Amino acid sequence: MSTDHQKIENVIQVYFACMYESSSDKAHAAFHPDAWISGYLPNGYQHMTVSEFGDFVAAQQPSPKSKGEPARLEVISLEVAGQTAVARVRDGYLGLVFLDTLSFIKLEGQWLILNKLFHVET
Repeated sequence: MSTDHQKIENVIQVYFACMYESSSDKAHAAFHPDAWISGYLPNGYQHMTVSEFGDFVAAQQPSPKSKGEPARLEVISLEVAGQTAVARVRDGYLGLVFLDTLSFIKLEGQWLILNKLFHVET
């Protein structure tokens, strides 16, 4: 596995931890400040900034981790093209299973999520 793949998978772990631990700080660590989080929840279309997403995950108290919920994260695919990458991940959050498409950008040697598109599978 290339170093870039490892670094991106580490960012994916931070991304998942932000939700699992209800951590706004980890959301800001994983995402580029200008990123958008968009997709459909059962109540309709959602479109959030990183700050809005960070506030949302932080508001989920107690966190899924502290409630002892099982962690579910599966990296389905990861493709790197120069300073960009895309990953498909499946994760469990708030009783739902999501299929996320995460786009990444490498800036000054650091990989960050530039955009997240999500789809609720169940």
